[in-house]
Amino acid sequence: MIQSEALATAAEFVLSMLAQSEYGLLGAVLVSLVFMGVRAGRPHLALGAAVVFAVLMAQA
Repeated sequence: MIQSEALATAAEFVLSMLAQSEYGLLGAVLVSLVFMGVRAGRPHLALGAAVVFAVLMAQA
């Protein structure tokens, strides 16, 4: 219970920071997909979103 609340708080913080940064909506969507993939037990979704996010960060 505490772990899921901490994860939700961390996700909310990261998403709010990304929404205000230069990555904008795409960065927020990709981080959301990573979190959803981890929580849903879909490692391919999480990995794919993390790779695309890393490429986006490398180009910035």
